[in-house]
Amino acid sequence: MLDRTRVRIMPLELRRGSGGKEMSPTLSLPIIDLSSSDRLSTAISIRQACIEYGFFYLVNHGVENDLVKAFDESRRFFSLPLEEKMKLARKEFRGYTPQDPTLGFQGDSKESYYIGPMADSTSVKLNQWPSEELLGNWRPPMESFYWKLFGAGKKLLSLIALSLNMDEDFFEKIGAVDKPSAFLRLMRYPGEIGPHEEVCSAHSDSGTLTLLMTDGVPGLQICPDKLKEPLVWEDVSHMEGAFIVNIGDLMERWTNCLYRSTIHRVKRTGKERYSMALFLDPHPDCVVECLTTCCSESSPPRFAPIRSGDYMNERLTKTPV
Repeated sequence: MLDRTRVRIMPLELRRGSGGKEMSPTLSLPIIDLSSSDRLSTAISIRQACIEYGFFYLVNHGVENDLVKAFDESRRFFSLPLEEKMKLARKEFRGYTPQDPTLGFQGDSKESYYIGPMADSTSVKLNQWPSEELLGNWRPPMESFYWKLFGAGKKLLSLIALSLNMDEDFFEKIGAVDKPSAFLRLMRYPGEIGPHEEVCSAHSDSGTLTLLMTDGVPGLQICPDKLKEPLVWEDVSHMEGAFIVNIGDLMERWTNCLYRSTIHRVKRTGKERYSMALFLDPHPDCVVECLTTCCSESSPPRFAPIRSGDYMNERLTKTPV
């Protein structure tokens, strides 16, 4: 069984802007090395990071050399005329979503493009791709990028299973990663200055696990204590080549609230910003119920078992993205 050895976590650093004005503190998150041969030690570090923060950096994940190309392809897509992008308007959570003109400078003023699950023939046909004439040689590299991200996420899930004192193939054995519901979302945030503080409002992710990649433009903030009033926001620094990983609400439910689904947002900076996120969620038929290692007589399960698909549909109905 894993012990609860604490990982060394760097303290918050308080930054000051021009004129000495106090700014949001910068949070140095734990760093997890996916290539480490010491899987037990890595699992212990993941456990501590998920209990304390629900966020961590993931390095040496094997996708580092593909990030620049992927961001270039994302910029190529979003630079298309709006009328061309709207031909791929989102259906079945796949395709393009424009910036909502009714929001003006309010929160969630971004445009996005979703690539849905590609592990089975039915789901993959729902994806909407720009034509070769419109955007030459765009689909093949993005499909390759999707599968590389999925491979890294699957490897990480095996370590998360170990961190929960489960067999490392636990998620595979219950069918969670057999044709999973994994979505890749490309996002572009406008650079305009406006009165509203956020371009992506405060939220927690609905699913299991998110692998986030950013282009280096700041703005991401997390709130380590979502029950504290007022909320205290802390900046998350960009780490070149690293994923920023966060636990979602479904994993929090799976672990009986042992692992934290932390709320986060993107703050307006006045600079155009690109990011990409892989949302790695279980197969819709996978039943999510409290793990045996996360409950006891003194800490009984807080949630009833539920199909992953039913849970996600319920969440997306209440909070569509």
